[in-house]
Amino acid sequence: MAIILVRPTSSGRRHYTRVVGETTSSRNLPQKSLLGRAAKRNGRNNAGKITVRHRGGGNKRKLRLIDFKREKVDIMGKIMGIEYDPNRTANIALVNYADGEKRYIIAPDGLKVGDTIISGEKAEPKIGNALPLSHIPVGVPIHNLELRAGKGGQLVRSAGNAASVQSKEGDYVTVLLPSKQVRLIHQDCMATIGQIGNMELKTLKLGKAGRKRHMGIRPSVRGVAMHPAAHPHGGGEGRSGIGMKSPKSPWGWRTLGRKTRKLKKYSNKYIIKDRRVK
Repeated sequence: MAIILVRPTSSGRRHYTRVVGETTSSRNLPQKSLLGRAAKRNGRNNAGKITVRHRGGGNKRKLRLIDFKREKVDIMGKIMGIEYDPNRTANIALVNYADGEKRYIIAPDGLKVGDTIISGEKAEPKIGNALPLSHIPVGVPIHNLELRAGKGGQLVRSAGNAASVQSKEGDYVTVLLPSKQVRLIHQDCMATIGQIGNMELKTLKLGKAGRKRHMGIRPSVRGVAMHPAAHPHGGGEGRSGIGMKSPKSPWGWRTLGRKTRKLKKYSNKYIIKDRRVK
């Protein structure tokens, strides 16, 4: 995989970079039976209220149905292709199982067309295989990690990320997450071996504002550039600072050091080391 700097035919393309060589699918279109409808929420919740700002527009996308559970136990699967997925930073791999069923999985780094993968306790700890945490050796990179057995992978699913097993004691396994948080996860939870591919994505340069709009991300305005009735940082003659000890949100909440996690969250007892602790 390589990052290409395109020819600077305009100001917007002068710093435009893109990744090539990662997808190796022989097919031009995604598997039709594994496509769904991706609804546009534009940052709104089920009540229609905007809970995430600066979202909207963007290109139309088809939803790829990803197998996060890896529940095809002891059935061999062959990798048919590595494909681009517009709904996530990681690429996906099309797997053709021995019983004829096809599924998409997140593509780890090093997985190639023609490789075989398998899930279950008897599987070897090699790239692409899914095993319970109790059968994964200490120090091996993992991704697509479950929080509850049978629910499907919820942790470590974005490009370039990987967690690792630190130790095993009783029914729980100590896992180091990409955020440097160390937490206990039950040994029956499944995880997939390997680091997620498309690692160079974090070094890409969008090059122009339009590329951000294609992703469905709208512009954000600085608080100091607003009217004082619209933001606590607004107002003043000419260019001015925020004029207060702590930065504020548009609604007057403190944005530095303010706790956002619920104090009595049920999963706090499983966190050994917080990600914020240096």
